[in-house]
Amino acid sequence: MKFLKKIDKTQRFLIAIIVVYCIVVTFRNPAFLSLPTLFNLVRSSAGTTILAMGVLVVMISGGIDVSFPAIAIFGGYTSLRICMAFKIESLFVAFVISIVIGIALGVINAVLINILKLEPFIITLSTASVFFGLMTILVGTQNVGASSLPSQFRALSAAKIFTTTNKHGGTIGLSVFVIPVIICIVLTWFILHRTLIGKGIFAMGCSNEAARRSGFNVNLLRIFIFGYAGFLGGIMGVIYIAGTNSVNPVSLVGTEMSVIACVVIGGASPNGGYGKIFGTLLGVILYYLFNQTLIYLGLSSSWQDFFMGIVLLFSIITTSYQRRVRNRKNFIYTE
Repeated sequence: MKFLKKIDKTQRFLIAIIVVYCIVVTFRNPAFLSLPTLFNLVRSSAGTTILAMGVLVVMISGGIDVSFPAIAIFGGYTSLRICMAFKIESLFVAFVISIVIGIALGVINAVLINILKLEPFIITLSTASVFFGLMTILVGTQNVGASSLPSQFRALSAAKIFTTTNKHGGTIGLSVFVIPVIICIVLTWFILHRTLIGKGIFAMGCSNEAARRSGFNVNLLRIFIFGYAGFLGGIMGVIYIAGTNSVNPVSLVGTEMSVIACVVIGGASPNGGYGKIFGTLLGVILYYLFNQTLIYLGLSSSWQDFFMGIVLLFSIITTSYQRRVRNRKNFIYTE
């Protein structure tokens, strides 16, 4: 009951859309409501969910990061090429390389923001091109097919938590990708709601000056925030390569708006100071439902942008209205 009370109007609206949409699609095509569909949704949305956690933290702090796809592919692709060059077959090493690169690039974002005193959006828009260009210069952009992938990436791609047999005699299973997703979600929740750093992140979203006067070092907090986003980007880079079972280094370019849309649809305020993990998860679920199931309704993928645009617009309006109501209540309370 306590959890239900914490669900705001935006999240209730998203839940209603998801439920109604699933019912409509199931009536149109009963094959939709099945374990293979659920497992495929979990697997395909894993990378986006991890990135969305980083975007959520940045957005709560009052900033917007658009460099995370470049960071993710830089980390993942570089770790892949290093593993191929030195014949490394350790999945742990692949993750460490990618994560270290992700954190380093995230910290570079934060340092530039701190030094130049510019909006995070402007800085990360620039560094996204810088990071991707640097990767092409140092590592290259050669496509790597499934047959050329190191064994640890192929093993991660095929790994399942459990498997079962469908009615046609085939084997289906829940991808192991769900484990890093759950870890990243829990870690993000813990940081935001159980640490002093989390309080500082919310304080920054309301006002940098107020955060300073409360005793927080805003510059160090920003380094942590963008470093954490880079950390999650590094994890996503390896999962992305394993998930596609191949890699095209330019394929993640341009995906930042979709991830940001999922976070905003989930109720995060573009102005900072407010955002919820549960709402972000609902945004990701809705995005992938539209992305993968419109074919069941006989609609082209072009309708996805239309539906997502409507939901995004409603979420922004609802979030803005709720923020004004909260501000009005706080003003009355202070009086």
